[in-house]
Amino acid sequence: MRLRVLGIDVDVRVWSLTDGPLPLLIAHDGPEYDERAALTRYAAAAIERGAVAPFRVALLPPGDRDQWYSASAAYSRTLHGRVLPALRDAFGLVGAPVGMGASLGALALLHAQRRFPRTFAALFLQSGSFFVPRFDRHESGFVRYGRIVRFVRAVHREPAHPDPVRVTLTCGAEEENVHNNRVMTQALAGQGYGAVLHEVSGMHDFDGWRDALEPHLTDLLAAVWPR
Repeated sequence: MRLRVLGIDVDVRVWSLTDGPLPLLIAHDGPEYDERAALTRYAAAAIERGAVAPFRVALLPPGDRDQWYSASAAYSRTLHGRVLPALRDAFGLVGAPVGMGASLGALALLHAQRRFPRTFAALFLQSGSFFVPRFDRHESGFVRYGRIVRFVRAVHREPAHPDPVRVTLTCGAEEENVHNNRVMTQALAGQGYGAVLHEVSGMHDFDGWRDALEPHLTDLLAAVWPR
């Protein structure tokens, strides 16, 4: 399906094994996740062996990734108010979706969940770019570094949140991002989120993210969407 997102037409491929209303997994960088991490092949295998209930996958392209996925209020508002309602109208979704993303795509999903409570049932965040100057000053040349740092600091400082959903994080144990992922996991857990970080053997790439889907995404989906 084609959607208008912040002035850009994007083609969203929506995958499922069956028709009718189903739970939804929405993936930032969706086409890349499918091409380079075999996301829909993973989904089909998990469903067919009975590890998770049948669900639908929306492969959301990134558009202007550095702008959209960098804690952008405009993007979060559009995701909540335009993209997800359009998917619900088109496919008759069951319940709130689970969001997944990697790097900046993970950051953007957490930003949307914080701004719009009760939008997501759970989040699966891989190698999230949760920049803090203590660990990530080398990223300061990134065009939206300051905006990301302000958002991450705000999350760390808040004592609670009205919608503390289940969050599974994965990150390569040797990645630069592992330090800020540890701090973010601790902050979310302290606010009542079911936040767990799995430090894995992969790195900051689709090979590593693919290898962490099983069992960590499977476990999350099975908990949120019981058969």
